[in-house]
Amino acid sequence: MGLDISIGVDNYENVFDENYHQNGEENFNKHSLSRTFCNFIYRKDVIETEPELDQIGKIVGVDISAIYEMENFVDIEELAEYIDEEEIIRAELNNAKLEGNINKVLNTVSELITKLNEIENLPKLLLKTEFDTLNNDEYFSSFTIDKGKGYIDNNFGQDLRNFKNFIEYCLKRDTKTIWFVFS
Repeated sequence: MGLDISIGVDNYENVFDENYHQNGEENFNKHSLSRTFCNFIYRKDVIETEPELDQIGKIVGVDISAIYEMENFVDIEELAEYIDEEEIIRAELNNAKLEGNINKVLNTVSELITKLNEIENLPKLLLKTEFDTLNNDEYFSSFTIDKGKGYIDNNFGQDLRNFKNFIEYCLKRDTKTIWFVFS
């Protein structure tokens, strides 16, 4: 068992309505992020060299801060009994910084996809790390091809496209703020 990643929304009932669940398998395949993507997001906390997301941002000239900021959301209601007043205030401030971020994140992900579509061999451009839990040669290869089934064996291209698909779906449901949920 490992850590998974999904996207939280500020209007859960509108996004995950009865229609969404009726088309559960189709939506799962179009919107899910792989466990490898979860590890990818956490790389800055695991390796001493420059994380792959930072490298990719530099390679294609895209500011990836909107993606990293999605990690900063804290479910205050869930943690209120475990954190003190000062931590609650800090969490509220962090959450407020994310408010209305959906278009910023969509623009970042869209720009990454557009620019990465032009890169022929991304794995060769990435620095070798001391701890390759992502299997870089496989995960970052064949960017324009969906290799997985919505979650299992997704490559980076498919994860980014699923990320974008879900954001676009959320925009149609009037979502304003999104963040990462780790479970």
